[in-house]
Amino acid sequence: MKYLFPLLPFLLVWGLLLCTETFASISLINGLSQLLLFLLVVCLPTWRTGRMSYVDIGWPWGVALIGIITWCYAEGDSLRIMAISIIYILIGSRMGLGSLKMWSLGMFNKEFPRYEYQKRRWKRAGKNNTALAMQIEAILQGLANASFFAMPAFIIATNTSNPKELGLQVVILEIIGIAIWFSAFIMESVADMQKLSFLRKMKKLGQKNQVCNVGLWKYSRHPNYFAEWMVWNGVIIASIPSWIMLYEKESPIVWVLLGLGLLFMSRLMYTTLVYHTGAVPSEYYSVQKRPDYKSYQETTNIFFPGPKKS
Repeated sequence: MKYLFPLLPFLLVWGLLLCTETFASISLINGLSQLLLFLLVVCLPTWRTGRMSYVDIGWPWGVALIGIITWCYAEGDSLRIMAISIIYILIGSRMGLGSLKMWSLGMFNKEFPRYEYQKRRWKRAGKNNTALAMQIEAILQGLANASFFAMPAFIIATNTSNPKELGLQVVILEIIGIAIWFSAFIMESVADMQKLSFLRKMKKLGQKNQVCNVGLWKYSRHPNYFAEWMVWNGVIIASIPSWIMLYEKESPIVWVLLGLGLLFMSRLMYTTLVYHTGAVPSEYYSVQKRPDYKSYQETTNIFFPGPKKS
């Protein structure tokens, strides 16, 4: 049970979506598609190689798949369907193309440090069957795309209300959410480009294991993770007006649970990016590998951007 327990929240939320009148059909299509994708792209390669870094290929393309399924099967306002589908496709394909580039360069021939850290965490928790734990983790990521990460897209895309019929305040909230998403999407792309440029420069200079503290990396040790979190916060904010409209279609209990699911999604993404597979695991190895990283930790915020600390 200790191996299967982490799956429970994701199974419950997917089950919630399947039990609704509004999302049952599209959630079934998405859920089965995600599980098939992860079986082929993550579970089988992980089983053959003993490395679970393939999650970095499966998860972003699963996000893009949500956008494609939303575009093809949602039955709401056409403008909202187009907008949220494109947003999901951009989120997923940006990271997905990057992961395929890394795969073509042979970087998946070695386990990524954050997944090595995860294996250490499993052993501390008494999970000694690493092969089973990796498969459960892969399925968990697929279920995340079938549940929490699909919720904002489906809620927005099944809203049949014409924007002209809604109050100005409601439309403005949707615009604010999209604006936050767009700003964070640009910020994440810029952070990644600054990191790549820094690494290329250090390689030309023949300097190894240097700390990237240029551009956005001056203000946060992980500006890309912070921006990724804000990407999803923007999508969640944009979905709030459509969630409010669901009150007339779903039972009060289901409506409340869907709202709580949206809020929990923000918390889930934060803990994942900071503690689970993000900042903390990567810094465990950065401190050992980079001599100046300890001082970087002492002067720069780990997640939220801010001025340098004295």
